[in-house]
Amino acid sequence: MATVGFLHTAHAHVRTFSDLLDQRDETVADRHLVDTGLLVAARARGVDSVRSAIADRLRRLVAEGADVVVCTCSTIGPTAKAVGAQMGLRVVRVDRPMAEAAVLAGRRIAVVASLDEAAATLMPLLRECAASTGRVVDFVDVRCTDTWSAFESGDLLTYTTGVADAVRRAVVPLDPPVDVVVLAQASMVDAAPLLRDLHVPVLTSPRLVVEAAVELVQPVG
Repeated sequence: MATVGFLHTAHAHVRTFSDLLDQRDETVADRHLVDTGLLVAARARGVDSVRSAIADRLRRLVAEGADVVVCTCSTIGPTAKAVGAQMGLRVVRVDRPMAEAAVLAGRRIAVVASLDEAAATLMPLLRECAASTGRVVDFVDVRCTDTWSAFESGDLLTYTTGVADAVRRAVVPLDPPVDVVVLAQASMVDAAPLLRDLHVPVLTSPRLVVEAAVELVQPVG
């Protein structure tokens, strides 16, 4: 059976990604490994400080049968991708499919982040994706770092509404308007339905990366 492994830094992501995978393809199995300490250490001491720990977690997921591993943390995603490549493992960073979709959606992109580290990894990825398609992009930087503590404490409703409120305050007054809103972190997925009134695409990473992972393990044809 084809299997997708997920490396998480928050327990809340397990159900999100498990449900999305079931909806996409019930024949694909999933394996989840949660290590909240990876993000804590990466923020405190830099992501290089957790390279060996990331390698260990990736090996554990592969030992459990993972054919592809999705790193669902934006902050450590680039490092997980690089470490996986060195080990000969297929690792997909959670924000890449979203970034690829964003640059196709329009030039003016609102990038929403509740962690500075997530914005610092996503913006270069957006530029890379834009360059690869010959597009030029402009960013509207929307930070809502005051909401992160609610996520850490498990108060997902306060976190989600706080993110949505921050987006609305930042982008509604803009002239010219943004073409697309990108919610940088998987933790923000439930804010998207609250922003339908913006009348522009609001992209989140979980569903798009699950689609990409399934295509890797179950190629069409």
